[in-house]
Amino acid sequence: MAGYKMMVWIDQDLCTGDGICEEIAPDVFEGRDDGLWVVKEEARYFGSTLVFDDAGGDGHGPEGPRGVARVPDSLIEDVIESAEECPGECIMIEPFNEALVAEGR
Repeated sequence: MAGYKMMVWIDQDLCTGDGICEEIAPDVFEGRDDGLWVVKEEARYFGSTLVFDDAGGDGHGPEGPRGVARVPDSLIEDVIESAEECPGECIMIEPFNEALVAEGR
């Protein structure tokens, strides 16, 4: 799990459903059926896709502060831009923390 510098999650209470995050970084953000966005770890970077949408089952994880996704180093600038452009200011960026990865699974 080493080699990552950053993690990201979305505060669902602040999300406005604008979707600019997915426009900027579609490999990190995904829209939910309720019009809000969540974070994900895409298969092409991690071997399998994990969506932090609280849906349960394989390929899904918790949302909010427990649903913290690793960010591939090549997407760091896109995730930072997404956070800066987000009208709800709901994109939370964290330094990589292996304990958060284990807790969120």
